[in-house]
Amino acid sequence: MKTYIKLFALSSLLVLGACSEDFLENEPYTDKVTDNFYKTPSDAFEGLVAVYDVLQREAYGTQLIVSEQASDDCFGGFGIADPTTDLQWDRFQYTTDKDMNALIWTNSYLGIYRANILLENLDKVNWGSQTALKTQYEAEARFLRAHFHFQAAKMFGEIVPLDHTVTTSEFQLPRQAAEVTYALIANDLKFAADNLGPENYSKKGNANFGRITKWAAEAYLARTFLFYTDYYEKPDLAGVVTKDQAITYINDVVSNSGHGLVPDFANLWLAASFANFAGEDNTEMVWAVRFNSSGKGNWDLHEGNRFQVNIAPRGGSVNNKYATGWGGATVNPKLYEAYEGGDTRRDATIIAYAEESLSFDAEAREQRQYTGYSWKKYCPITDAAGTAIVETNGGNFQIDNYQDLAMIRYADVLLMAAELNLLSNPGLAQADLDKVRDRAFKSTTNRVVVSKETIMTERQLELALEGQRYFDLIRQDMTVAKAQIDNTDGGSDFAVTFRPETLGWFPLPQSQIVLSNGTIKQNPGW
Repeated sequence: MKTYIKLFALSSLLVLGACSEDFLENEPYTDKVTDNFYKTPSDAFEGLVAVYDVLQREAYGTQLIVSEQASDDCFGGFGIADPTTDLQWDRFQYTTDKDMNALIWTNSYLGIYRANILLENLDKVNWGSQTALKTQYEAEARFLRAHFHFQAAKMFGEIVPLDHTVTTSEFQLPRQAAEVTYALIANDLKFAADNLGPENYSKKGNANFGRITKWAAEAYLARTFLFYTDYYEKPDLAGVVTKDQAITYINDVVSNSGHGLVPDFANLWLAASFANFAGEDNTEMVWAVRFNSSGKGNWDLHEGNRFQVNIAPRGGSVNNKYATGWGGATVNPKLYEAYEGGDTRRDATIIAYAEESLSFDAEAREQRQYTGYSWKKYCPITDAAGTAIVETNGGNFQIDNYQDLAMIRYADVLLMAAELNLLSNPGLAQADLDKVRDRAFKSTTNRVVVSKETIMTERQLELALEGQRYFDLIRQDMTVAKAQIDNTDGGSDFAVTFRPETLGWFPLPQSQIVLSNGTIKQNPGW
């Protein structure tokens, strides 16, 4: 059976090359066959675009919102009449005969599949003198393959690692031990880190902003190292990357990448800064998933950030400032209260309705689990008349929001470096932590002594609502996760009980269990 690849444009980052006349005369207009497609570097580029394209599907409201609802930073939220599944995400009460996590699973494997298609066909391309380009494309594809594996592995635990496109005889492969998956992830990231050049694409107007760099690969190696070695209590990353190597990689990003902190934390987020917004291609963004509003209401296109509408205020815009959405993942007051006085990150991260003198009638807006707080990070904004900016520009507020998703910020790099250097070089760890806190308080007088505890606290405050908190909790251990996530404040509507018997993993989509014909079993506790 021939494999077909549908090609999509990736935001404003990459533009597909036009097909030649000969190709159009002999092949279908919308489908390209792998048997005769991969011939030129341009063909390989189009294949790479198809891999990048899958990143945008995270904005449909998958891992980012699910993990935030499961953490101690948010509740389920959404509307009173919305499906109860939104609340189940928060209460760890999944109904396992439903496909509640199907998008997370299928999007991860779609990305893995497209990456493997490209990697298996690179040798068919006539590269001529452009052999360095082949290495670059391989490195980018392998990074993305690692990313999609990690997205699934940190949600579901043991998964099915794939370093090739499967044949019909492999459709019911069993899950593998975590070490097997993480060895593949580590080797892919190591290849990317060791083979990509020192380019830094976070420069104004750079057409390559959003593409994988050496610095993103090195930082991602540190992220996977910390999660794997903490959660599984291992000394190295699946026998592939030692702690010393992980330290070398992350220190390289800190010292040599050219990335740095934006002076004012609020300027990283459009709804927190408006006219002072630093722009998405700012020096702090080591890697981001790109979006734009070019779809103009076309539901067949997927250029916009569909995540943003999920967390925006429910029932209409607020005070001609914050645009409307579905009110998902209401913010836990405990997160707001966790910030110290003078910490500029609090008001840049969270919309505080009473504190900002904002009018919000939760009952009239049918907001479930109203806490008085919601997301400012990623919240879409309005014009002076209260109309969503995206609609002013001719788009649809549900599908055409355009803010990029920050995947790796330099602040995260500094905190990972502090954690990795803590035992071997505490002075350097202290300096890295100080940089993050100094920026947060705009002062050097609020420093704290570096330790694992202070680093984890700083990660919660700095990276709140960016999809890291839940995984930071479960990688410490189930006792820590339960102590932080369990909630009895606010009555029964806000009651949350983390169940350690799940080992922190989310339930597998039931459809995948059925399709596996018994080779895949449901996760423990579900």
